[in-house]
Amino acid sequence: MMIEAGYLNQIEAREGDITKLAVDAIVNAANTSLLGGGGVDGAIHRAAGPELLAECRGIGGCPTGEARITKGYRLPARYVIHTVGPVYRGTPRDRELLSACYRNSIELAVRNRLSTLAFPAISCGVYGYPIGEACRVAVDTTLQLLEAHPSIQTVFFVLFSAGHLKIYQDYLADVK
Repeated sequence: MMIEAGYLNQIEAREGDITKLAVDAIVNAANTSLLGGGGVDGAIHRAAGPELLAECRGIGGCPTGEARITKGYRLPARYVIHTVGPVYRGTPRDRELLSACYRNSIELAVRNRLSTLAFPAISCGVYGYPIGEACRVAVDTTLQLLEAHPSIQTVFFVLFSAGHLKIYQDYLADVK
C-alpha cells in the first residue's frame, strides 16, 4: 500500500475500555436494530444511559456496512457512530462490508466536523471475523481515509485484550 508514512502518526492502538475515552466520537460495533446487544454494543449502551436507546429507536436501524450517528449522552465521547459489521463467512464480500464500516464511519465523522475517533475491533466478537484479517482491513481502510480527509486528527483502535493489541501493533509496525 502506498500511503505517506506520516498518516501512521495519526493512528494509535491501545488496550482498554472504549466507553472511557474522551474523543469526539466512539464507534459502536452495533447490530442492525441499533437497540443494543452484547459485547462492546451492550457496554456502550449501558455507559451512555437510556437516552441512547431512545435516540436509536428513532433511527430505524442500520444496514450492514453503513453508519449512523447519535449523541454520546453519559459517555465522555460527544457522539457515538454506530456501524454494523458483517457476520464472517470467509467470502470477499466480508472484506468489502468491513471496509465499508470504517469508511462510512470516518466519512460520517468528517461530515459532522469531528476530528478524533475511537474504533473497537468491528465484527471480531460474536460475528466471528478473524482478528488478524480484520486488523488489516481496519488499518488499510483508515490510512486511505486519513489521506483523503486531513480533518481527522487521531484514530484510536481500542482493543479488548493484550493479544488483540499485539496484532494491531505488529501490523502497524509492518506498514511503517
